[in-house]
Amino acid sequence: MINEALTLPCGAEIPNRLCKAAMTEGLADPAGRATEALERLYGIWSDGGAGLLLSGNVQIDGDHLERPGNVIVDGQPSDAARAALEAWARAGTRGGNHFWAQISHAGRQCQKIVNPRPKAPSAVKLGLPGGQFGEPVPMSEDDIEAVIEGFARCAKVLVDAGFTGVQLHAAHGYLLSQFLSPRSNQRADQWGGPLENRARLLLACVARVRAVVGPRVPISVKLNSADFQRGGFAFDESLQVAKWLEAGSVDLIEISGGTYEQPRLLNLEGMEPVEAQSVAASTRAREAYFVDFAEAMRREINIPLMVTGGLRRLDAMNAALETGCADMIGIGRPMCVMTDAPSQLLNGLGELPRFEDSLSLLPRALKFLNVIKLFRTVGAFATQYWFYEQIAALGKSGTTRDDLGVMAATKAQTKAANEWLKKRKAL
Repeated sequence: MINEALTLPCGAEIPNRLCKAAMTEGLADPAGRATEALERLYGIWSDGGAGLLLSGNVQIDGDHLERPGNVIVDGQPSDAARAALEAWARAGTRGGNHFWAQISHAGRQCQKIVNPRPKAPSAVKLGLPGGQFGEPVPMSEDDIEAVIEGFARCAKVLVDAGFTGVQLHAAHGYLLSQFLSPRSNQRADQWGGPLENRARLLLACVARVRAVVGPRVPISVKLNSADFQRGGFAFDESLQVAKWLEAGSVDLIEISGGTYEQPRLLNLEGMEPVEAQSVAASTRAREAYFVDFAEAMRREINIPLMVTGGLRRLDAMNAALETGCADMIGIGRPMCVMTDAPSQLLNGLGELPRFEDSLSLLPRALKFLNVIKLFRTVGAFATQYWFYEQIAALGKSGTTRDDLGVMAATKAQTKAANEWLKKRKAL
């Protein structure tokens, strides 16, 4: 099954069912332009055999970054910036695969060191310890219109540069996800309250993007199956939004879940208990974090679905495809080290490695502390820095750093982010 092509509603054909999932790179220059490191990285991944590559967050607003080092398209690019995007797109498609840009706005999930007063649906601060995120400012009507136009402008620039499609990031607690959630969206106007109002921004962005890229360019949306937070975006709402997206000419929905506060995307429980959802547990492909939700969604909609998170076994991937739970399989962390993982799966490899199982922020003598939720959650986020550092190494040198520890990776990534911000502020 994984070797079969997939024809999307827009008519585009993806050569196989494996996708290099979106992972933040942090490799743009301080002006937010694509770099040779991004070219090298995505050229390597394009050679790796996946039918589809998704970029990390390309930000539509330079004041609302997911992290330092994001690519930024917040206006009409200069000639140099456009050429850099074109080179990135060429490298990312050299294997004959699709390469879609993931477009995003961080909203309140923008670190304080980037923006101490980020714009968001409502003045609801991110509920995380550590004080890394500032007090958000409620968006005005003009702010909201700027976001809609920003998504459209960014999509047009990227498609014109050679990207074969785009994905709007409406999951994981970023801006579009913030509007969907009644927990973070407490507005009383046309953008808040009932679901049709909370979904209005996402649907408006999709419509505007479709208008500028035309009917033949693939448009995807990354959508939370649920936030898994009390009072948050729930699965029954996600299903309704998916139906609206299908009617709105979206070609593929990637099913994910969770936020920074409740990191189900990492298969973790946040500081508060996970809010259970009324979805029956699947008897198939149990290692996939969100297959239950995809299976339930498939019964209601026909749009192609992609499941990312947890899948490592070839038989589980094929089972998800054969039973209709998913049409595409997203592969993330394994490709930070095993860059040809898709090719190996297509050639019969039975299972991908779980690098995260051997990683720990704590030294061996203190690993017993991982039974405490706070230590476990902090350690999991720190482990992400190890994968970030592998991505950075691939981009800069073409090779990984397998002997790197989690603490060293965390220090290296923190230093790189601070240096990038210092240079950006000096521009």
